[in-house]
Amino acid sequence: MGDDEETLNENHESKLQKASTSEPQPQQHGNQQENDISEATQSNPNEVDLKQLERDPAKRKQMRDYPVNLREEVRRTYMTLGPFQIRLKEYHAKGSKKHPRRFQYSWFNTFPNWLEYSPTTHSSYCFICYIFNDKPSVCHGYVAFTVQGFGNWKKVNDGKNCAFLNHIGCSQHRNAVAFAKNLMNQEAHIENIIVKQNEAQILKNRLRLKASIETVSSYNDEVANVILEKAPYNSKYTSGEIQKEILSIIENKVRKHIRSEVGDSYVCVMVDESRDESKKEQMTIVLRFVDEEGIIRERFLDLVHVKDTLSLTLKTNMWRQLLHYQFDVSKIRGQGYDGASNMRGEWNRLWALVLKDCPHAYYVHCFGHRLQLALVAASREIIPVHQFFSNLVFTINVVCASSKCHDELQKEKATEIEHLLELGEIESGKGLNQVGTLTRAGDTRWGSHVRSVCSLLNMFDCTRVVLQGIIDDVFATYSQCGDADAAYCYLKSFEFVFILHLMKELMGKTDILSQALKKKSQDILNAMELVSASKEGLNDFRNNGWDSLLAQIQFFL
Repeated sequence: MGDDEETLNENHESKLQKASTSEPQPQQHGNQQENDISEATQSNPNEVDLKQLERDPAKRKQMRDYPVNLREEVRRTYMTLGPFQIRLKEYHAKGSKKHPRRFQYSWFNTFPNWLEYSPTTHSSYCFICYIFNDKPSVCHGYVAFTVQGFGNWKKVNDGKNCAFLNHIGCSQHRNAVAFAKNLMNQEAHIENIIVKQNEAQILKNRLRLKASIETVSSYNDEVANVILEKAPYNSKYTSGEIQKEILSIIENKVRKHIRSEVGDSYVCVMVDESRDESKKEQMTIVLRFVDEEGIIRERFLDLVHVKDTLSLTLKTNMWRQLLHYQFDVSKIRGQGYDGASNMRGEWNRLWALVLKDCPHAYYVHCFGHRLQLALVAASREIIPVHQFFSNLVFTINVVCASSKCHDELQKEKATEIEHLLELGEIESGKGLNQVGTLTRAGDTRWGSHVRSVCSLLNMFDCTRVVLQGIIDDVFATYSQCGDADAAYCYLKSFEFVFILHLMKELMGKTDILSQALKKKSQDILNAMELVSASKEGLNDFRNNGWDSLLAQIQFFL
């Protein structure tokens, strides 16, 4: 290989540092879309989602098919990602059955900067030539490495006639290597040659960029003298585009680290989907694996926007992201999802679709989530308990309906704590006697019900004082007074207080089990022992806990 090709990777890794050696110049950035490249191109041919670029060499769009004004940004993004060098347990065999030949992973080490492999066509491609293939070529060998794919492995280990060596020796490949070096070599660009900067300015630019990235570090007077208003107008590094580019580069480095951390290990995939504040469907992908030291690791890989939550859509996007970061999907050995119908159905749901491609990827419904669903469903079957939670939510909403009521609640709690400290009934100390507030419960998260019940017990007297204040407020509306009076009546009733304490005891015992089931290091035998212990605790409370429970209730009434 030539010197130019060997330096490509080094130039690519130091892109940010080299960019900081000169005054930043305006750059054109492609706007990001919510759909993949094909959809974005169809809707607006001048816009490309750079985060959804296809990695598989056989599937990706040819560079000459991109709009001319977007090609440089697409090239830079691909150069940042690097060649698609996926490692498979066994590559597809070609040739006769007696003498099958396969692609060798060691070839990536020999040709690290350009060689790629497609699991779709089971062929190799040239990454560098693809990047700069702007025009159709008449050279058959060049087309094989850019469009059709090369798969004649017999010609690879053929001495001087090695197809890979012949390819890097052709003029078109050498030109592409030179183009790639110039693209990533910011110092050689004409604007950097024209603009001459002294050593002091270079150091200031680097310091500004470092300050933008290391946002949690302790800054000193040296940084304060060169950033923000003291920085040149075109060297502040505070624009949205530059900040997004910095985050994108960090994001890619983190994912590359996760990929290297996984290595050749088998993995379990955990997927969940929900809507964000803008009502867009999002899918999270988490990987669980055992590292080289035998330690169980969980790593958040990506948050992906999906157009809908159909099982096929989720599977397609998950596969795309895993292949995008060069994971071997054949090494998936487990699936972990919630109990939604689009996740766990027997035939056409997500786990079933994955199982068709990965027969050893067994599905496990999160035990903690199953426990929460069972407890919530059981509580709703008992009418008084169901009514209690409805009244609990209503009471909390009335008290926390306005910032004024919320401030009164916390003020009353602070006064109560001060009074108890004077009487010596509670002790002072770091982290003790926090004022807190009332917490709303979620629909399916049993842990949130525990926190909601405990928050009301902690602020029971303060809540009654605030409700009484709303009732007596001459400026309150009839609706506010009526709601406050109804909530106050709930807090005075024996049934409400009884179930409040009962739920606190029951949920406190089950919450210990719930938190234990969520631990990353949990195993099935220990989980079974925890379930047995929880059942014994509940049974003991049923037989022997009523006297202590009634004593607590009498204290509150």
